Amino acid sequence: MKFSLASLFAKPEPKPIDEVLGTPEDGFADTDFQSLEPVHEHAGEDGVGLWTRRLVLFLRVMAGVSMFKGLYHWSDVCGIGGGESFENHSIAWQTATVFFAVIDLVAAVGLWLAAAWGAVIWLTSVASMLVLDVFFSQVFGGGFLTILLEGGLLGFYLWLALKSAQEQAP
Repeated sequence: MKFSLASLFAKPEPKPIDEVLGTPEDGFADTDFQSLEPVHEHAGEDGVGLWTRRLVLFLRVMAGVSMFKGLYHWSDVCGIGGGESFENHSIAWQTATVFFAVIDLVAAVGLWLAAAWGAVIWLTSVASMLVLDVFFSQVFGGGFLTILLEGGLLGFYLWLALKSAQEQAP
């Protein structure tokens, strides 16, 4: 093979797609590109079961709740709505408030898209709030209602996710 300065800057010839990805016979071809996309809920689509539609509906409702929670925490940070000034609270309260202001809004976007990462972020938010209320009740006050509500929503999500997974099993 002969090399020249021009060959260094020459545009390479495109390879056929089978050479790049392989063929099904090779065992290397990944023809299921849809597996990386978020869940798409369409009413008339075959293969989307009742429990999957219910799970997507629950995720969308939780997206609205997470957006409300995130905006509520941002209103505390920005001093909207009266109450005690953000700077007058403890460092622990300030840290937790900013954490939930960010994570709840990120979770809201992921939940609305019904993406797997949205559920993970939401679960992180719920678990963090439960830990904060149970073990560090002096930060937000440790309301029993918050613990009951967040725990109930977590359990309901896990139940819906299991029912949806059972429905899709071959």
